[in-house]
Amino acid sequence: MASTNDLKNGMTLDIDGQLWNVVEFQHVKPGKGPAFVRTKLKSVLTGKVVDKTFNAGVKIEVAILEKREMNFLYKDGEDFVFMDNKTFDQTNISAQTVGDAANYMLENTEAIVAVHEGNPLYIELPASVELTITYTEPGIQGDRSSGGTKPATVETGIEIQVPLFIKQDEKVLVDTRDGSYQGRA
Repeated sequence: MASTNDLKNGMTLDIDGQLWNVVEFQHVKPGKGPAFVRTKLKSVLTGKVVDKTFNAGVKIEVAILEKREMNFLYKDGEDFVFMDNKTFDQTNISAQTVGDAANYMLENTEAIVAVHEGNPLYIELPASVELTITYTEPGIQGDRSSGGTKPATVETGIEIQVPLFIKQDEKVLVDTRDGSYQGRA
């Protein structure tokens, strides 16, 4: 249990049996009435964001999340198989839990898996990953006031926008948060 005074961004709370991450919080001390804490919470399972207000000093249940370093091994049907780097145990994680991270994972990709009471909740990838361009049209230089971009397919199958000078079979860095091109690898 923690008090509302102990809230921090990124903290995971257990409210009514559901897990919520604190996105942001603000202590408010109005001229009249008691102080309170205004929070923005994001559901760990669904990703839904809600605003919730707590009275100052109220006790809140804090969820203990264990973050394990794991290695993505292979895809088994709809599930993704990960190996714990310390215990070498293999764990099957559903595609729903992996979510958009699947677009940036190759075999042997390092990831951090958040686990609560033995259940994997979500996957955290590094900020950027190195992927190879498998297909892109040749870029044509022309009359442009700024640098242009073109679509390119990477080895995981997703399509990203890259500058015109990028060629097929080049390695590029891709941002795992929004899928944007960051540079050559």
